Amino acid sequence: MPIINQIADYYEEMKEWRRHLHANPELGFECFNTSEFVIQKLKEFGINKIYTGIAKTGLVAIINGKKKGKTIGLRADMDALPLTEEIDHNYKSRVDGVMHACGHDGHTTMLLGAAKYLADTKNFAGQVALIFQPAEEKGGGAGEMCKEGIMDKFSIDEVYGIHTLPGSPLGKFETNSNTVFAASDDFLINITGNGGHGAYPEQTVDPVMIATQITQGIQSITARNINALKPVVISVTQIHTGTAYNIIPETASINGTVRTLTEETQELVKQRMTEICNGYSLAFNGKIELIYNYGYPATINYEKEAAFAIEVAEEISGKKNVDGNAKPDMGAEDFSFMLHERPGAFLNLGQGNGPGVHNTKFDFNDDLSPIGASFFVKLIEKGLPLN
Repeated sequence: MPIINQIADYYEEMKEWRRHLHANPELGFECFNTSEFVIQKLKEFGINKIYTGIAKTGLVAIINGKKKGKTIGLRADMDALPLTEEIDHNYKSRVDGVMHACGHDGHTTMLLGAAKYLADTKNFAGQVALIFQPAEEKGGGAGEMCKEGIMDKFSIDEVYGIHTLPGSPLGKFETNSNTVFAASDDFLINITGNGGHGAYPEQTVDPVMIATQITQGIQSITARNINALKPVVISVTQIHTGTAYNIIPETASINGTVRTLTEETQELVKQRMTEICNGYSLAFNGKIELIYNYGYPATINYEKEAAFAIEVAEEISGKKNVDGNAKPDMGAEDFSFMLHERPGAFLNLGQGNGPGVHNTKFDFNDDLSPIGASFFVKLIEKGLPLN
């Protein structure tokens, strides 16, 4: 695997960075210490154009090449998850109930490794915009950074990102030239009935009965309204109601998530959910309120930029270790907001066997850092060639 030799020499240093970040995780937009650590390292590399306070704790750093040219953005997310780490290694999370269970400590490390190399060599024509983003897990930090104008302010022409993929062989890249991740929406259904004694249900409007019927009805959308070749996932994840075994409650609520790959199916799901709620409101004489929240849009790669990223990945890992026609994933990724602003591509990068992301036993594979950093560097040197 042709990792850049100079980056391979950074391995122990990168491992130290990554494990420091792992031991000191932060949530959402509150990545103050993480951001300070990144700033400190960038300054050590001789990078002085650092713009902070974007989306609260996000930052953008600029590296100029040896000649003028366009600007390519490289993104890493920095935030952790509200989980308690179960693995007792010497860099275990020092923050109760918070851990890096999605590899963002590794993503930040890979981009720092690339930054160190690019700041040293500058073998490209144009600019690199290093984007360190908070709140990928919750809050849509990428969207907030875009709202604050980073694409225009820093004249970013293209943007790229990578994510670790446990369960895939170490160094294997997976992506496609279309939809990589689904849109992620959530919903809340509030049901108001008329409570009473459990022995006299005929005198009530039972919100528990309505909640169970709506839950069944929602599941029929995928089975009976959506083409079987168009993936949609609708999951009811919470039902809250009741206080005692012999009391029919006054209210109930249902929460859940909707994952879709196209705007067409997204709107159809919302329409059918609205119709189902209205129908059961009439059928059971209860009041039903649907609150549908649009979340992260689908992550859709651009064909030209995806083909270029695949070409670069093949140089790093070899053709047999690059899947350029990977199936879409029903998970979500807020890098989608950046791809709504500029052309680019997002890739998954295998880190070998082990627990999956969002697992209390997950840990980023440090052997992946030089691979990811080398990918970022090659992306810049080929995308912004001096000649």
